[in-house]
Amino acid sequence: MNRCTVSHKLKKLWNKAPLVLFTVLCTFKASAQNNSKLWYNAPAQKWTDALPIGNGSIGGMVYGDVQNDRVQFNENTLWNGAPRAYARKGAYKYLAQIRALIAQGKQKEAEALAGKAFMGLKENELNYAKDSARWVNTMLSYYGPQDELFHPSTIKTISLPTEQGWELTRGLEGLDGTVWFRRYVEIPAGWKGKDVVLSLGRVRDMDVTYFNGERVGSTNGTAYRKYVIPASKLHTGRNVIAVQVLNFNDKGGLTSNAKEIKIYPQGNEAEALPLSGQWEYFIQDGEAPVYPKYNASYQPFADLHLQFAAKGEVTNYRRDLDLTNATAHVSYAQNGVTYTREYLVSAPDKAMAIQLAVSKPGQLTLKIGLTTLHHQYTIRKVNESTLALNLKVNNGVLKGVTYLHVSRQGGKLSIANNGINISGANSATLYLTAATSFRNYHDVTGDPDAICKKRITSVKAKSYAAVRSTHVADYQRYYNTFDIELGKGQNEGLPTDERIAKFNSKDDPGLVALFVKYSRYLLISSSRPDSKLPANLQGIWNDLLTPPWGSKFTTNINLQMNYWSAEMFNLSACTKPLFHMVNDLEQTEHATAKEHYNAPGWVLHHNTDIWCGTAPVNASNHGIWQPGAAWLSESLWEHYQFTQDKAFLRSQAYPAMKGAAEFFVANLVKDPTTGYLISTPSNSPEHGGLVAGPTMDHQIIRELFKNTSKASALLGLDPAFARTLQQKYAQIAPNRIGKYGQLQEWLEDKDDTTDTHRHVSHMWGVHPGTEITERTPELMQAAKRSMYYRGDDGTGWSISWKVNIWARMHDGDHAFKLLNRLLSTAESPDGGKDRGGLYHNMFDAHPPFQIDGNFGAAAGVGEMLLQSQFGTLDLLPALPTALPNGSVKGICARGGFVLNIDWKNGELQKVRITSTAGKPCIVNYAGKQIKFDTQKGATYQLNGNLQKI
Repeated sequence: MNRCTVSHKLKKLWNKAPLVLFTVLCTFKASAQNNSKLWYNAPAQKWTDALPIGNGSIGGMVYGDVQNDRVQFNENTLWNGAPRAYARKGAYKYLAQIRALIAQGKQKEAEALAGKAFMGLKENELNYAKDSARWVNTMLSYYGPQDELFHPSTIKTISLPTEQGWELTRGLEGLDGTVWFRRYVEIPAGWKGKDVVLSLGRVRDMDVTYFNGERVGSTNGTAYRKYVIPASKLHTGRNVIAVQVLNFNDKGGLTSNAKEIKIYPQGNEAEALPLSGQWEYFIQDGEAPVYPKYNASYQPFADLHLQFAAKGEVTNYRRDLDLTNATAHVSYAQNGVTYTREYLVSAPDKAMAIQLAVSKPGQLTLKIGLTTLHHQYTIRKVNESTLALNLKVNNGVLKGVTYLHVSRQGGKLSIANNGINISGANSATLYLTAATSFRNYHDVTGDPDAICKKRITSVKAKSYAAVRSTHVADYQRYYNTFDIELGKGQNEGLPTDERIAKFNSKDDPGLVALFVKYSRYLLISSSRPDSKLPANLQGIWNDLLTPPWGSKFTTNINLQMNYWSAEMFNLSACTKPLFHMVNDLEQTEHATAKEHYNAPGWVLHHNTDIWCGTAPVNASNHGIWQPGAAWLSESLWEHYQFTQDKAFLRSQAYPAMKGAAEFFVANLVKDPTTGYLISTPSNSPEHGGLVAGPTMDHQIIRELFKNTSKASALLGLDPAFARTLQQKYAQIAPNRIGKYGQLQEWLEDKDDTTDTHRHVSHMWGVHPGTEITERTPELMQAAKRSMYYRGDDGTGWSISWKVNIWARMHDGDHAFKLLNRLLSTAESPDGGKDRGGLYHNMFDAHPPFQIDGNFGAAAGVGEMLLQSQFGTLDLLPALPTALPNGSVKGICARGGFVLNIDWKNGELQKVRITSTAGKPCIVNYAGKQIKFDTQKGATYQLNGNLQKI
């Protein structure tokens, strides 16, 4: 069998503490295989092979190695950064000038001015120049000339591969500080008298670069570095290159392509000498310096290690994730002993639990410990069976604590500050809990140690069987409200990674159902009603100090996409963390609306984080995007439509919707060319730069005005404001059809038919919006034309969005074509670049991993089976021919309806409709319609001809 080994990074961390052996006996038996499990016949080799578990707060990734098991875990409030202001005071003073430049066709000038005067504040921006200068000067005064600063005792070497780059080089993982790199180069005699160019490729954050001891340049950011060195500075023979990189980390380094690191005569790049191979490096400081950035990043917490003593041949290995019970398992035989492990994260007990068992008493010996990538941490002994790890993030702004308690049956247990040893035991149970000092976006004064102590004291008093039973019952309150079956195929019995590699609907339609079930599992596991934060870009799972895109909340589609399936798949309760964040964002966004637009209400741009930053971030060409609050308001309205909860509409949804609408009432301006009201400045995410009047903006704003007017009427509130919205609605620039018959993405007819950008923002009016439908045939045809031009390829979440769009267009076969692509393996068989698809653990690949693709594609399957956006229940509106047989139970519709639907040979067999709100019901199928009144709580059954039975 394949054996999983601990990475160089983990070995290095683990070797900081002596490890002790212990024996464990497990008590559970692996359950039977079914189509509600992910399973594998080998341990995880990498993070995207590991299996996710979670309770909405604590998330773990289970590797399941035989010798060296690892559970990497997170706590959803461990972020860097700190409470702070994001809005730039007085930015609105430049708004008119930026708008004027755009109107004059001076896009680059507008972007430059906006980048300088309109973007939000960066962290420590005001002090950065002073702090970075101090950092460099202190280093120089301490270490002396550049060619002398590498003390022999501290010099190490690292190899830069020829084809890969520093981002893929192993050996510096976990570093988040300042590193010096040095390399010697022999200048050819033929270059004498020529200036040369030193190319370093792309450097993360800040570099300070020296050539033969003289500084040749310094750049802050991610721009490609090319420093010109005068001929007079070149030496005959050996020349010394020294580069100081600030904030070097495990996603940092010099480039993603080593071919870009080279030196060559100016104007003659063909003579370039590659600078791959061996470089010397010296870690100046392992802590991150103060440097400016816009957003905070979600952080990994720590790793739990189980190092087993038994050695020998392993047989019958199996690793699985049971979606029905939210438990992960590992089992195998070794030396005549069967070893089993079960892992879960309990929401009621706020703790991770691991049960270890063997088939013969006293046959397991292992050692248990904790490590973390963070540099500011301590590990301490709490008592004779409990360890605690304390860590600090961002120089102690946020504190984190985890408690690990171990009990055993039989054998011996000993403990030190850095490990727990068990030997000769019959079985063992591990409980782990974690917390931070985060209370809310402006308060980090919590006591995580007290929280963890209370939780561990409570859970360790219980038997594992009791903890497991409570966990399963709590989880199944959510999971068992829905089920989907789509038939069986010949590949259903294969391990999950093989099913993905061989996926097609004929041989494995059940993989589609498993994918939907897994999506629901991930949402329940990352967004419980009491979670302090909604699911982020990776849910609650992350193993990197610098995760992709910070694992933040991207609000120009990704955060919203995380919750597209929640209402439809009977998980309304899981939306509460999202709406809690909306409440917090409203508070901070009033300041952004005022300082950036001098407008009332609230505004959110394309990104936010744990500290609820709402100002435009990153770069002006994509960061200035206005409708984030309006789109989140649409999510609130959707919750009301599905639940018919008028109290929620009154207390939470309508105030947010009204505030977002107030902003646009004030901020829309008249286009001097067309006379329509438009939003400006903005962009069509994340495409085409800073413009006036992108189509997506107007679609979202119209939907906001329409829904807010409806809510006003339902609640009997603000009739005058509702009339204003209706008047403004009619004046907003409409959808337009361009010269190619396409739906225009912008106010101007400038779409490129060869453009295959991942964002299809102007399709918002098709999905999730409702203004482009079969009732607007010309616009629908134009939207289809645009979709054909944009193509079927894309990143994982982009493909997921397209699945939903084609389903709304009632083209189930095209929608399934895209779904088929998404359910294929993301990993190249020859080790090349990943593509949009699935990793072995069914995580969606952007690439890299982004969980919105999981949630979004599952929602697309729901759209194939049921649509209700127009006040009717449209059954099987986009059923693909690839899924002719199936059933779905517990799928929800707007108006307060829950349905069970059965179909065979592509035709409806029966439908069972439960009314949760007592509203009139209209059902459509295959050109037939039935209308009937309902009573709250009553159930109605119809056959395939929509006749009551």
